[in-house]
Amino acid sequence: MSKDITLNVNGIDHHVNIQGNETLLKVLRDKLGLTAAKEGCGAGECGACAVIYNGSPASSCLILAVEAEGVEILTLEGITPKDHLHPIQQAFIDKGAVQCGFCTPGMIITTYSLLKSNPDPSEDEIKKAISGNLCRCTGYVQIIEAIREAARRLKRVKGRRK
Repeated sequence: MSKDITLNVNGIDHHVNIQGNETLLKVLRDKLGLTAAKEGCGAGECGACAVIYNGSPASSCLILAVEAEGVEILTLEGITPKDHLHPIQQAFIDKGAVQCGFCTPGMIITTYSLLKSNPDPSEDEIKKAISGNLCRCTGYVQIIEAIREAARRLKRVKGRRK
């Protein structure tokens, strides 16, 4: 059974026709063309499909699109400036935290959420924040270094704005 809904994604309302069983991930990728979130496990355990859902990271593969109506959704595309990379993205590149790239969008979304709520996280806080994101390539050392570097860069950017 199809239904017309409105999804607020990256600050823009999108009117879409969905099937009742379609996940938010499927709608983001197939109907809105926002392909940063990936389907890894389909069970909410790998973090590849992470989005910010009403202010917190969530697995878009577990959310029915119909449940997302009226919710603010932020994807990687929504945090990426048009003319350059976000400081978190650049830190991931500079620290070698991007290898195959499959987990990277979810890691960056999770990092974005972490640094918004805690601009100076400890290593344990970083590890806890990314515990729902699986990476099979880097061994997490580079990812933790990238998150620390992103925090430093974001502090500098904030300092310049004052």
